[in-house]
Amino acid sequence: MKTANRPLSERQMVEAWKRRDASFDGIFYLGVRTTGIFCRPSCPSQPKRENMEFFRSAGDAVRAGYRSCKRCHPELASGQPPDWVAQLMRRASESPDQKISSDELRTLGVTPERARRWFQAQHGMTFAAWCRGLRLSRAFTQIRSGEPLDDVALGHGFESHSGFRAAFTRAFGNAPGKSRGDDYLRVTLLETPLGPMLAAASAEALCQLEFADRRGLERSYTEMRRRYGLPVLPGENAILRQLERELKEYFSGGRREFSVPLSLKGTKFQERVWRELQQIPHGKTASYEAIARKVGSPSAVRAVARANATNRLYLLVPCHRVIGKDGKLSGYGGGVWRKRLLLELETSGKQLGSPKPE
Repeated sequence: MKTANRPLSERQMVEAWKRRDASFDGIFYLGVRTTGIFCRPSCPSQPKRENMEFFRSAGDAVRAGYRSCKRCHPELASGQPPDWVAQLMRRASESPDQKISSDELRTLGVTPERARRWFQAQHGMTFAAWCRGLRLSRAFTQIRSGEPLDDVALGHGFESHSGFRAAFTRAFGNAPGKSRGDDYLRVTLLETPLGPMLAAASAEALCQLEFADRRGLERSYTEMRRRYGLPVLPGENAILRQLERELKEYFSGGRREFSVPLSLKGTKFQERVWRELQQIPHGKTASYEAIARKVGSPSAVRAVARANATNRLYLLVPCHRVIGKDGKLSGYGGGVWRKRLLLELETSGKQLGSPKPE
């Protein structure tokens, strides 16, 4: 018997592929062994079923040795939420005080299982948890601005004061009445030409920016809570809005430097390396050996590589500009294919958009 928590079965993925169902684009990917290419479920190509295997993310397909299809560009499949997801997000944002029931989801043409799977894959939480986090983040903002607790609790869809206080305390670590001066990390997905990026920011600085299909991203929420000692909930603030503007300018070829304030949290050595990465000029590259010399540890090349790999502020701390001593592109958490495109963008100064099929 299928449960709501269980991921898509192979049979379900095969059926979606046979229908060329675009609503599954970004939820799973298919690799074609005979060509070494991976595609979206909606790709018009017609491989034989016996030559196919399925992946949960584009990153998994790339790590298995597949390259992206130049016809359907699967690496961009999650760049914009499907229409049905955008509809749910609008519904939740416009009426945060009203819960969206399973029956209402079905009247919108969406099964609760599909909503759960998509939000779990893209946000690391179920749709119900995403809605609850959205309500709580708005409640937090109202509490900080001095609104009465009773009004806030009843105005965000909680059936009782005790239910609100329990949910609020689980999310923020403090009861509502003790949280008027606290902060939390707001998390959102930002669309880019290279796929969605997970961004997290406090009220003062950007704390994290990574591609949403990075391996281990599901642990990011836990790591952020541990590193910053703050709750993590969906939402936006001035920092994230500034980042979104600057990313658009960067990918259009019009921005060479970012001005978003950053929060670098690591060991002293990691932070030295990350600051040195920020000194690599736009359009230039540096080797691991060169970075090791500049941080005063010429023999610590491997430690520099590890610090580079633990960077969680992609693009703004430009680890993509670090290459091998022989000039070859080395590993990159967002995928070497993204690293290549980012370097091409910075050296050409031209807008980076969806690549055209050949």
